[in-house]
Amino acid sequence: MYAFRTRHGPADLCFTDRSGGDLALGAGREDLHRVLDDFAPGAELCDLDQVHGADVVRVDAATPVARPEADGLVTTEPEVVLMVRAADCVPVLLVAEHEGVVGAAHCGRPGLLAGVVPRTVASMHDLGASTITAWIGPHVCGACYEVPAQMRDEVAAVVPASRASTSWGTPSLDLGAGVRAQLATDGVVVHDVSRCTRESADLHSYRRDGARAGRQAGLVRLRGAR
Repeated sequence: MYAFRTRHGPADLCFTDRSGGDLALGAGREDLHRVLDDFAPGAELCDLDQVHGADVVRVDAATPVARPEADGLVTTEPEVVLMVRAADCVPVLLVAEHEGVVGAAHCGRPGLLAGVVPRTVASMHDLGASTITAWIGPHVCGACYEVPAQMRDEVAAVVPASRASTSWGTPSLDLGAGVRAQLATDGVVVHDVSRCTRESADLHSYRRDGARAGRQAGLVRLRGAR
């Protein structure tokens, strides 16, 4: 069910794999319910209609837990699960353990350019976070994410660390390296627990499977008093 799962201070976080089912919007709800019942039984879910942008939504007691169009979420509310979906894009989970602030971001190529991860970090600072730790989940690697040369040059002009080449020698982008560089610039402690989605049969990948690909997810929540 999980590609990775851990606790950090008051937070639980995980990245699912294909054994966790297909968590894509529009897929059967049974897989989602099974994951939530195992990861955070009884907690409330806040997910997104992801649009490859840089908007970040703050979830608090005055905000209905809905499905906004955005690519980042932050909260200080306990027992709210923040979830982002991905196949080959980069899912990022963030925790400020001492201040009790958590965040989640979905970062594809447009989100890397728009700075969705730095904006999520900034939103956590706005909620009082100081030291933030991030986990980078499964995504397509630079050796597999082939793009036209012009596209690589345009992205690398903004995020130089993203410039890469495929294992067969053509232009590519390393989205994970780009995200790591952005997090490092913001002073975030980074744990890269990723594997390449295209190369790993136990992970969903649009690059490998096309339109029939499902989605895995990154989930994070603050534990409440029980």
